[in-house]
Amino acid sequence: MSEKERKENQIKLFLIASKDIQIVLAKLTDRYRNINTKNALETLEIYAPIADRLGMGELKSNLEDVAFKCLYPKEYKLVESEVVKKYETRAKYLKKIEPALREILEKEKIIPLEINTRVKHFYSLYKKLLRCQMNLDEVRDFIAARVIVKDINDCYLALGAIHQAWRPVSGQIKDYIAMPKPNGYQSLHTSVFGPEEKITEIQIRTPEMHAQAENGIAAHWVYKEKNFKEKDRYLKAADEETAWVEQLREWQKAVKGSDKFFESLKIESFKNHVFVSTPKGDVIDLPDGATPVDFAFHVHTTIGNECVGAKINGKIAPLDAKLETGNLIEILTQKGKKPSMDWLNFVKSDLAKDRIKSSLREKSRKLRSKI
Repeated sequence: MSEKERKENQIKLFLIASKDIQIVLAKLTDRYRNINTKNALETLEIYAPIADRLGMGELKSNLEDVAFKCLYPKEYKLVESEVVKKYETRAKYLKKIEPALREILEKEKIIPLEINTRVKHFYSLYKKLLRCQMNLDEVRDFIAARVIVKDINDCYLALGAIHQAWRPVSGQIKDYIAMPKPNGYQSLHTSVFGPEEKITEIQIRTPEMHAQAENGIAAHWVYKEKNFKEKDRYLKAADEETAWVEQLREWQKAVKGSDKFFESLKIESFKNHVFVSTPKGDVIDLPDGATPVDFAFHVHTTIGNECVGAKINGKIAPLDAKLETGNLIEILTQKGKKPSMDWLNFVKSDLAKDRIKSSLREKSRKLRSKI
């Protein structure tokens, strides 16, 4: 089977799966059980991001770890050896943290349902090590403490109690409850100077948030028939995630060819991108906030340089209009026209900025040569 045929088969899989979310979950799980050197790269680039977008953090991390081991065995062993060297010391420290945390919370009449620790997955840890010159001591959340409390109110009370007992690290408080991640993840994160003044990361969440973080959309079925405080919010998240899977099918219809479809999946849940079409049906990938001028330069430098107007979905639009995914764009040109310096105030793509500056420099050079 050729590479193109293989990709086409994978596309069919996801198009069929988009009609039934349970099939998507089954296929993701099946891939985890059957990762090998031949499909490991595809697993990292396609299957893991889909699991992540569906909020299935545990499965996403497991897919990444096994694929990482298949693709980069030497790097995997390096991370493994670093973890083995440091784990025992860190784990012993966090074992001391658990009773201390429980005492802090219970003193404020907050009953923790569970306090435990989690170790960062190998692939995620490897990416962090690359940013930290392979020094595990610089990775503060290599092992983190996790506190699970009964509801959202207790999450914030717990955060306040912990900060009263241990000084928080400046700039390290993250409120993913008020501002959830795109995949629905919610928790409070903080780093504090704990016992012995050691920096310690702590995550605080409810049981429902924990189920969402670990199992994503699969967790929603567990709660679908149950009554609990934030049921409506969790079911709304489930609907949004199911809609994203259906978007795979719609997006493939718009994109010409399997290569473009697979490349689109590599973008993190389409975040910070818009996808617009030319009159011929070609899809152009642009940064969020892009304008007709960005589009024009991505089609061709000459079209960008000679751009004088634009139509969005058949209607005349200003050159600084913000494009949205699904827009059909037509550029109006005038031969010999040159870019305006004002365009640099609203274009978003580096490509458009570079080509505008290049054209302006060329224009300036020609003017100087005439003097």
